[in-house]
Amino acid sequence: MPRTLIVEADGGSRGNPGPAGYGAVVLDPETGEALAEAAEFLGTATNNVAEYNGLVAGLRAARALDPEACVHVRMDSKLVVEQMSGRWQIKHPDMKPLAAAARAVFPPEQVTYEWIPRAQNKHADRLANEAMDAGKNGKQWEPRDSRAALDTAAAPARSAAARAADEAAEAAEAPEVAEAPAPGWGAPDLGVPATLVLLRHGETALTPQKRFSGSGGTDPELSPAGRRQAEAAAVSLAARGTIQAVVSSPLRRCRETAEAVAARLGLEVRLEEGLRETDFGAWEGLTFAEVRERFPDDLDAWLASAAVAPTGGGESFEAVARRVAVARDKLLARYTGRTVLVVTHVTPIKTLVRLALGAPPESLFRMELSAASLSAVAYYADGNASLRLLNDTSHLR
Repeated sequence: MPRTLIVEADGGSRGNPGPAGYGAVVLDPETGEALAEAAEFLGTATNNVAEYNGLVAGLRAARALDPEACVHVRMDSKLVVEQMSGRWQIKHPDMKPLAAAARAVFPPEQVTYEWIPRAQNKHADRLANEAMDAGKNGKQWEPRDSRAALDTAAAPARSAAARAADEAAEAAEAPEVAEAPAPGWGAPDLGVPATLVLLRHGETALTPQKRFSGSGGTDPELSPAGRRQAEAAAVSLAARGTIQAVVSSPLRRCRETAEAVAARLGLEVRLEEGLRETDFGAWEGLTFAEVRERFPDDLDAWLASAAVAPTGGGESFEAVARRVAVARDKLLARYTGRTVLVVTHVTPIKTLVRLALGAPPESLFRMELSAASLSAVAYYADGNASLRLLNDTSHLR
């Protein structure tokens, strides 16, 4: 199974065009450890040129670590992500050779792209600023020791004015180069997509009571009603005859649901740690009303920001999204062109749907997902994803 690496890259220009630099970091997806860093002062350049240079440097650093790796690129440049994903055309003469250089580092099927907010790209942003600061002083950027390199709190932040200039420049250039194809239409040679059929586990004793039940609780088993739901899903999926593999969260309620389906299909269940539910910390086992009564301020903060974790060492939705994206990329690399049943929980399924649609984190609170419901997302070779089904419960009626 190929290794997965995360590349985060950023670039900036103080003037646009003006003194410019880039930064890139290669991360271990399991531990978050920085495996390699790259940064460089570019002289006078535009913001977008700097962003592309950061991408190329990050990909080359990842290839030096493992040329066979599956690489997931995360950048806060919508322009670069959309162009490299094939959804926007590239017409600007400065961008074409840089995009070609990026595509030449790895085979296209080994690289996926995701847009992230600037606040989630602090490490690469810091490196870019260090490179620009070094260039301003007539020096070359030099990596600090690994401990200092991870200390983002000490990093110089790009000024609000520089950030605004970058965003304005990107918005100004995007209409010239960004010509998205009509929804639902793509190149004719994309091949068969990898399709993840997403099955939420059946009910547990906590489900009808609407209690927080995540990774940090009691790991409940399916209730009698949940076992009936799992069997109904198994019958329906067997009748469709399209499932070629079964992957499950390691938590008991998902394993039991997956085993019911796999037994009927004659398949084995593979466990994927990244598909487990959110750890809700001190809220585990409580109802929403009980959390509101005991932790009102913490709950308000959690509802307002995906970066906030539940009380008592829980897991933020941002953290969940990162590990779910890594798990998704592993599955897509392993099951290219195949249809896979993924048995998991509310938050991972909503996160996969959100990422497929490019929707903001607050969309997690605007989706209904019933116990033992089926959803499906198809993933194409060009990086596009298509939501094909959401919260189907017809097999339970």
